[in-house]
Amino acid sequence: MTDRRTLRQNQGPSATRIIGVGSFQPERIVTNDDLSKIMETDDQWIRDRVGIVERRFADKDELLVDMAVKAGTAALIDSGVDPSEVDTVIVPNCTMPSGIPNAAAQVADRIGIKAPGAFDLNAACAGFCYGLGVASDLIRAGSAGKVLVIGAEKLTDSVDPTDRANAIIFADGAGAVLVGPSDTPGIGPVTWGSAGDLVDTISMRDHRYIHQEGQAVFRWATTQIAPIALKALELAGLEPSDVDVLIPHQANLRIVESIAKKLRAKGAREDMDVADDIRYSGNTSSASIPLALDHMRKTGRAKTGDVVLAIGFGAGLSYAGQAFICP
Repeated sequence: MTDRRTLRQNQGPSATRIIGVGSFQPERIVTNDDLSKIMETDDQWIRDRVGIVERRFADKDELLVDMAVKAGTAALIDSGVDPSEVDTVIVPNCTMPSGIPNAAAQVADRIGIKAPGAFDLNAACAGFCYGLGVASDLIRAGSAGKVLVIGAEKLTDSVDPTDRANAIIFADGAGAVLVGPSDTPGIGPVTWGSAGDLVDTISMRDHRYIHQEGQAVFRWATTQIAPIALKALELAGLEPSDVDVLIPHQANLRIVESIAKKLRAKGAREDMDVADDIRYSGNTSSASIPLALDHMRKTGRAKTGDVVLAIGFGAGLSYAGQAFICP
């Protein structure tokens, strides 16, 4: 006799892909020379240490939610998908002013997405890759149809403007992708993890300002992240030589270049295009990877069909990455 209480489970499509990309940055450009007027630093010192030339700062009344709405709307326009077709919204971030209400429900409503599943995700600078992995799995499990993932940060609210080590790095912005079903795999499996024993290397000072042990984070990122990127390729059935575009989290240009060098030592091509969005966008945490992707598409550095390898890492310490096909 069949137990009538046996539960059903959804079954979704076998594959997913990114079908739209969008981004937004505030209008205010802050150069290294601008920062030198309020702290002891100069243009060359900043370029030598982190590779940043300029970054974007939001105005005081320009909120994280505002930037997320603009990036998410841009991704929908790029995809040609109507908001009514989206049933889930994920907003990776670590800088919402308060835990309640979350950003996702507000963002969805303002974009015109009615009654979606909506939640924020905090994995700091690894947040976008976490969100992309969750979105893909939700669709394949049959729990969602189309998912809008928006990495958005207003980091200037969380940085002491007189703290030279951090004030030169962080900036504001948002980047988004729309994820949907696909006949062929367009997003590889996520590889993720954390190093909780190093949690104190990036934290909030006085529950207000970001504090990081710069050298410790640098050593961790330059030694531990490349193997994680290689694992993401292995899970996707790819070789380093298959990668057309590498987009690490834009934390520090020296870290980005170190990861690329290690991947090339394992077989990645010399003509692999490596994101360097940090030069003109700064470190935008969970927004940095989709921002870089959108900028690289618009300038032709990332083309439709390219194999992209993304890898995020940051506070937690958390990390995540996956390969995907550029839309």
